[in-house]
Amino acid sequence: MKILVVGGGGREHAIIKKLKENPLCSEIYALPGNGGMANDATCVAIGAKDIDKIVEFAVDNKIDYAVVAPDDPLVLGCVDRLNEVGIPCFGPKANAAIIEGSKSFAKNLMKKYGIPTATYEVFDDMEKALSYLDTAAIPTVIKADGLALGKGVVIAETREDAKEAVRSMMEDKIFGESGSSVVIEEFLTGPEVSVLSFTDGETVVPMVSSMDHKRALDGDKGLNTGGMGTIAPNPVYTDAVAAECMEKIFVPTIRAMKAEGREFRGCLYFGLMITENGPKVIEYNCRFGDPETQVVLPLLESDLFTVMKAVTEGKLSETEVKFSEGSACCIVKASNGYPGKYETGYEITVDDGIEAEVYVAGAKLADGKVLSAGGRVLGVVAKADNLEDAVAKAYAESEKVHFANAYQRSDIGKKALDFMKGKAN
Repeated sequence: MKILVVGGGGREHAIIKKLKENPLCSEIYALPGNGGMANDATCVAIGAKDIDKIVEFAVDNKIDYAVVAPDDPLVLGCVDRLNEVGIPCFGPKANAAIIEGSKSFAKNLMKKYGIPTATYEVFDDMEKALSYLDTAAIPTVIKADGLALGKGVVIAETREDAKEAVRSMMEDKIFGESGSSVVIEEFLTGPEVSVLSFTDGETVVPMVSSMDHKRALDGDKGLNTGGMGTIAPNPVYTDAVAAECMEKIFVPTIRAMKAEGREFRGCLYFGLMITENGPKVIEYNCRFGDPETQVVLPLLESDLFTVMKAVTEGKLSETEVKFSEGSACCIVKASNGYPGKYETGYEITVDDGIEAEVYVAGAKLADGKVLSAGGRVLGVVAKADNLEDAVAKAYAESEKVHFANAYQRSDIGKKALDFMKGKAN
C-alpha cells in the first residue's frame, strides 16, 4: 500500500517509523518530511498547508491511505479534500478540527456540555478586554483564539502584563488573525498531564499519558518552546484520575462533538490539569502532540496502521489497542538559542550501536550529509521497564548523537521522578 503522511517534524517521523512495522505499508511518502527522515520515507517538497498540491500528489501517485498529522492542514480541510477524491484518511475533518482551531469554540463546547475547565470570557473588542482586566483575578491566562504554533498563550502575573498580552495579540497582531479574538481565563494550578486518544466518533481509547517540558531551560525556566522533552507514562495520572477523566471529560467530549454535528475521527489530544477540584481541560488539540507522540507510540504494542484504519472505518470498538507496561523518555536536542535566535547548518552524526530511536524534526540533506535546519533538531527516545531507567538511558544515548551548537535540558523527567519518590515516602 502507498501511504502519505502530511507533515515534516519529529512527530511525523515517529508515526512513519511505527507505520513501517506493518509490511502492508510498502511505500511511505512524507510531505514535506525533512532530510533526517529520508531513510524511512520518500520526502516530497510540498508544504503541509498547500492543500491543492497535496491532493494533486495523492491522486497522481495513487495513494491508498493518508495520515494528516499537523494542526494547520487539518483545520484547513485537508482530510475533507482527500476524502472528496476517494482517499481514506486518519485525522478529523475541518468541522471537527475546529476544537483546536478556535479556542472560543472549545471553551463554549465545554461550558455547554458541562465538561470541567477554567472559567473564561471571550473578547473580539480590545477595549472591552482591557476593561475586563481591570477587575479580573490575577494571575490570569490570555489565549489567542486561533492557531499560533503552540505559542499563543500568556500567563500574566500582573494586570499590566495581561493588558500588554491583549494589546500584542489584538492590536499588534503578533499571531496574525489568530489573535483577532482572545480568551481570558482563570489561572489554574496543579500538575499537567497530556493524554492522546484514538477515537472514531463513538469509541474513545486513551493512549499512555505523558508529561511535556515546555520551558527552554532547566527548572522550567526560560521561554516557552514547542517542547524540550517528554516522559511517559505520567505518574500523576493515576488509575483513579484516569477513570474520572474518562467519565467526566473524554466520553462527554466525543459525545458533545457528535451532538454538534462535528463527529471527531482521529487523534484527540487532551491537555489536562489535575487541580484540587479534580481534572480540568486546559486545551484540546485535534492531532498527535509533539513531542508527546515520540514517547507514546514507542510504547504501543498494537499495530498502528491497523488501529488508524479502524478509526477511519468506525471500527475502533472491535480493535485491540495495547500499550506496554514500560516507560519512555524523549530528550530534545535543539539549536542553542532556541526559541530565540539560533544558527543551523551543522552536520548531524550518530554513533554506531546507538540503542535509542532518533526522531528528526529540523534537518535538511546537502551533499549527502544531514544538517541541522531548525530550532528543535531531533529527539532521542529510550524505553525501559521503569521511568528512572528510561530517563537514564535516554540521556546516555543522547551523547551518541552529535551536531555543533546543540543544546538540551538536563532535567527531563526529574519532576516526575521527584513526584514518584515523594509518593513512595
